[in-house]
Amino acid sequence: MASAWLVVRATVANAADRAGFDAWYSAEHLPDAMKAFGVATAWRGWSEQDTSVHCAHYRFESPERLDAVMAGPEIRALIAEFDRCWPTVVRTRETFAVADGVG
Repeated sequence: MASAWLVVRATVANAADRAGFDAWYSAEHLPDAMKAFGVATAWRGWSEQDTSVHCAHYRFESPERLDAVMAGPEIRALIAEFDRCWPTVVRTRETFAVADGVG
């Protein structure tokens, strides 16, 4: 069974918010999302080309599990908490099914 990825892209337009956002995402949101999604692998980082862009990647064991999470209460709760903490940060979500890999 192929794995799948959820990629969340956030734009933190106000440079003064980035350190606080970074600390919150690292200490709270990333661990909460990993637990809620039931994933063992996730990572995140900031764009080198546009320092306002932050991306988080979550690896799911299957596209079906990712689809279930995207339609379920887990992601809705995380979105609500994110919106409460960072109402001005715009996000997009994109899902990927892994086609193949090397290494």
